[in-house]
Amino acid sequence: MSGKGAIPLSLTIKPACGLPGDFEYLTDSSALLEMLKQQTDLPAAVIQRFSAKLYAYENARLLGMELSEGLLTHLGYFID
Repeated sequence: MSGKGAIPLSLTIKPACGLPGDFEYLTDSSALLEMLKQQTDLPAAVIQRFSAKLYAYENARLLGMELSEGLLTHLGYFID
């Protein structure tokens, strides 16, 4: 991943079960990958595959991922 630089991107978070409430968070690829490493329990191989798709400008997705309330709050997504 080193030497690839940061790509500006928009992270879209969608609630489970198709409920309304999509949320977009503006960030860059470097910050997103660091957040995934530090604040999720995703295996390194999953993050690496996601990173490869991200830098190949493919439609990179992490489906069915559960985020902690702390991380969602950090991103500005508030849960009632």
